Amino acid sequence: MGTAQDDFAAVDTYLTTHLIHEDQALADTRRSSAETATPGIDVTANMGAFLGLLVQISGATRVLEFGTLAGYSSIWMARAMDDDGAVVTLDIDPAAVQVARRNFHAAGVAERIQVRIGPALDSARALIEERAEPFDLVFIDADKANNPHYLEASLELSHPGTVIVIDNVVRSGAVLEHDSTDPDIQGIRTLMELIEADERLSATALQTVGLKGWDGFLLARVN
Repeated sequence: MGTAQDDFAAVDTYLTTHLIHEDQALADTRRSSAETATPGIDVTANMGAFLGLLVQISGATRVLEFGTLAGYSSIWMARAMDDDGAVVTLDIDPAAVQVARRNFHAAGVAERIQVRIGPALDSARALIEERAEPFDLVFIDADKANNPHYLEASLELSHPGTVIVIDNVVRSGAVLEHDSTDPDIQGIRTLMELIEADERLSATALQTVGLKGWDGFLLARVN
């Protein structure tokens, strides 16, 4: 046995080897995050598969995603849908979107995915103004400081039964630091307080360890 982080990574690799099928398009997409301004922050293979299973379990045909990067999670969710499903994914970085679109074509899901370029909150507000059809599942994985705003926008774009997944809510335990000056930590803490007080939502959160260390995600359902 090595360090705790070595063990976390080894177990992730073991689980992924036995349970997750990552084909060439997905593997290439994961590696292509190196071409973006924030390499390596995409979800792991087991989290991608988890999102795909959530799409199938919930019967989601419309998915909204905050944060595209190279498109890895988008592909997992789009592939979990029938041909008439749709993913709308929001990202601020045109260069990353160019990488993602290339990956969507290689993965055979380009027709199911619509990318909106610009600040994610502006794009979400545009969807609200357009009276977009409600989404069945929302995955929030963008800048954490804006999580409270992303949640509010998501609620306006949801219906009873919509599933909301928010990634990276533990951040190696830093979420406990009430006096943190990190806007990402304060964004997560405010998010937790909003969900606690909002009767529209039922929620839980799970800590995770793995290739990326100690973190966690929040899972909520619109009542």
